[in-house]
Amino acid sequence: MSDTETNPPTSAADASPSAPGTLRGLLERLLSGSGPLIGLLVLSAVLAILAPNFLTVGNLFNVFQQITVLAVLALGGTAVIITKGIDLSVGSVLGLGGAVAGWTFAAAGLPMGVAIIAGIGVGALAGLINGLLITYGRLPPFVATLAMLSVARGLALVITGGQPITGYPAWFRWIATFRLFGVIPVSVLFVAALFVLGSMYLRYRPTGRALYAIGGNEEVARLSGINVRRAKLKVYTAAGALAAVGGLFLTARLNSAQPTAGTTLELDVIAAVVIGGASLNGGSGRLTGTLVGALIIGVIRNGLNLLGVSSFWQQIVIGAVIAVAVMTDTLRKPAEG
Repeated sequence: MSDTETNPPTSAADASPSAPGTLRGLLERLLSGSGPLIGLLVLSAVLAILAPNFLTVGNLFNVFQQITVLAVLALGGTAVIITKGIDLSVGSVLGLGGAVAGWTFAAAGLPMGVAIIAGIGVGALAGLINGLLITYGRLPPFVATLAMLSVARGLALVITGGQPITGYPAWFRWIATFRLFGVIPVSVLFVAALFVLGSMYLRYRPTGRALYAIGGNEEVARLSGINVRRAKLKVYTAAGALAAVGGLFLTARLNSAQPTAGTTLELDVIAAVVIGGASLNGGSGRLTGTLVGALIIGVIRNGLNLLGVSSFWQQIVIGAVIAVAVMTDTLRKPAEG
């Protein structure tokens, strides 16, 4: 396989940018290249004026810590969307991973290390089943992962009896609560390492670059010698495993495995990926953009909390952000064609 066959396609903004000054041109800029970062900086500046305590060091690190779970799930979600797929099950798989880990430790009495492996393993299995349903069962990704959403949530409720599982070792809680030098959360450093490794994989590994070719044109990718089925199986398995990792982070933070954890989180994941510049039409996306997208969502939530805005209104705002992000992606499609 040559590098030429698997290089990621040029984005719409690079290939045929809209005329500057038009609404479409503005939207394309905000959702590609440095646009998400510019949007994050503008949003932060506005919140700094409205909420003077927003730009404090402690609060900024709180924002980073609050998005760790979303960022881990969005990492896998980016790879899925690059292949022109979608994964609606990650929120439920998060809850299932935490539930399995909690049950393995509290009910089965096994060491916490074994419980962690069990939680990640069941997440990877759920992702693998998604991939099998899509590649061999020929189900649309929306249908396959929607089914897994229901199955995983039901299993989490069955395993826990619908009740939280609490009481974990101090070292496990330390994963999500310890702060290096009393300031930097260890969980943030872990997420940063994951994103660096993920970015290197997508950029430098032939199998990583092949994901862009699959999303750009699956049939052409297959004819170029790319094993499309195997690549998709790996992507969905990784997305499931990362969702379970997010569930373990959340369990450690709360000191409790909640069977309902992660409900509707899949919407935030899709929003973070699309806001970061990836296209739901497949073939484009960067992890740096996804991280910025996750930060935008985290900053919005944190800023609204500081301003005393009701959580009900926060849901409305996040929903509007998702709608704008998807609408902008839709407006980019004619240029990409």
